[in-house]
Amino acid sequence: MAETTLVSTEDLRAAVSAGILTEAQAASVKSLADQRADRRLALPAEDEPFEFFRGFSEIFISIGLLILLAGFVFLFSPDAGTRHFSSLYPQVVMAAAAWLGANYFTLRRRLNLPSMVLAVAFTVALSTGGFFVFEWAFGRSVDSNVVLASGWFLTTLGMAAWYARFRLPFAAFLFGLSLLCALYAFVAWLDGTVPLILMNYERLLDFNENAVFATLTFLFGIGAFSAAMWFDLHDPHRVTRYAATAFWLHLLAATALVNTVAVTALNIGGAATLILLPLAVFAIGALALLIDRRSFLSAAIAYLGIMLSWVVDPDDTYSTAVVLIILGLFVTAIGTWWVPLRSALMRRLPAFPGKSRLPPWSEPA
Repeated sequence: MAETTLVSTEDLRAAVSAGILTEAQAASVKSLADQRADRRLALPAEDEPFEFFRGFSEIFISIGLLILLAGFVFLFSPDAGTRHFSSLYPQVVMAAAAWLGANYFTLRRRLNLPSMVLAVAFTVALSTGGFFVFEWAFGRSVDSNVVLASGWFLTTLGMAAWYARFRLPFAAFLFGLSLLCALYAFVAWLDGTVPLILMNYERLLDFNENAVFATLTFLFGIGAFSAAMWFDLHDPHRVTRYAATAFWLHLLAATALVNTVAVTALNIGGAATLILLPLAVFAIGALALLIDRRSFLSAAIAYLGIMLSWVVDPDDTYSTAVVLIILGLFVTAIGTWWVPLRSALMRRLPAFPGKSRLPPWSEPA
């Protein structure tokens, strides 16, 4: 009998990290192996892969990086009241230090949490530095939304360069967040509204109260979801960084989509809220099952709690307990029976383009 050597998902990820395989090749190898095993339930675990750090050493290094970056900021900070370009020294030094650090911690060491810390530091340095530069260039008389939009667009370009260089999945989240902030500020300037930082965020995402911003947020959510699905469909077995990038994009997409729908439904009030919000949560839950992303559904859970608390008296301890129990049962049930629920849904759905490229599900025995 020929000897059988099993190649695990971790082996494939290591091969990608070592440059032996590309991410697309690793995903194809995993798909072929599962097809040869004549099974659809390809994932060895029920959970979608998610990793902040591999061990305490990453936390320790991240703390050290935060202290180091803070030291640079204090060292190069100008005197109080200074308004010339020496005010940019901390941002320039932080951005340069973050970029150089990522060349080691991201490209060579493959440390996730330190890489995320450096990416956030680069984003903060680029955005705050951009705000100062454009405020100085445009003058104090210009609309503050123009300064904000310019600074955030600069940050968006910077995070695009960061992702292109380091391929850090979390950088896709920072890129999308920067882009959304830039679009908000740009539309606020075109609309002639108050500075973005002073706007009423409770009404910002309501289609009835602020159709422009709500529509922008909703369209951004669709764009982020489409980008996430592009990555997901290229790695249905969740082996490579494509899947990790999709995870962060799904968080952006779900937040944008759910926020606009849920805030609008809540502000309508009355019986319409009791009808629309559960329907929205059900639709989002079905979509999350379809694409096998618990992260996508997480954004809807908070609004389900809001809906339940709206129905009952918030000052009543008993009512609060009921809300918590119902919400806890819902979350626990979904989390516990996610796999059979998704399997039942996928078996009942007719064939559609891309169905075979979604994460595998179990077939009936």
